[in-house]
Amino acid sequence: MRIAVLDDDNNLLELVCTILNAAGHTTHPFLSGKEMLHQLRRESYDMLILDWQVPDLSGTEILHWVREKLSPTLPVLFMTSRSGEDDIVAGLAAGADDYMIKPIRRSEMVARVQALLRRAYPTQTTSEHLQFGIYKFETRAGRVSVNDVPVEMTQKEFDLALLLFRNLGRPLSRAYILEAVWSRDVDIPSRTMDTHISRVRSKLELRPENGYRLAPVYSYGYRLEQMTPE
Repeated sequence: MRIAVLDDDNNLLELVCTILNAAGHTTHPFLSGKEMLHQLRRESYDMLILDWQVPDLSGTEILHWVREKLSPTLPVLFMTSRSGEDDIVAGLAAGADDYMIKPIRRSEMVARVQALLRRAYPTQTTSEHLQFGIYKFETRAGRVSVNDVPVEMTQKEFDLALLLFRNLGRPLSRAYILEAVWSRDVDIPSRTMDTHISRVRSKLELRPENGYRLAPVYSYGYRLEQMTPE
């Protein structure tokens, strides 16, 4: 999962990122609230971890923006050095899903993050069979069928299609898709992603009459939307 982490303490920021990277996630560290907000306008993340007391832009202010502008189900964990009940209640009331009191403990951090991600993304499981309407994915075998008719796809096309279906209705930035499907091979031509999107749309017949529409999000990326057939 792609996790953005905000803390103005560089040592703690590195610690949190190291813990989560070791757990298999990709972390994006931010020392400044304004810098994180700038990236949130441009990029997609699966989860946010916010320090509550950042000088330039507090975790509270960022959280209010996130809940107003982004998906209401985006999981947010806040970190605070204050253990007072009022502070914790205020953070949860502002829209955070969970909290941690510093100093950060490795096992607790991993457990809380994993719990929030499981709750927010129930289809992001190791299940071998996933069904979305007429579309059936066999994740281990890398196969997909439409109305039980197998569709020939390359591995990258399959990975891209599965990513889109697992994030139905959610705008995904180009950087997010690139990282998820092509890993860290950032040298691929920019048209490669667009070509793969076009092939996935065509091969899976992602049209409103089939219940789905794969559309570009201007200056951002793509979104697979579930439609109501007319």
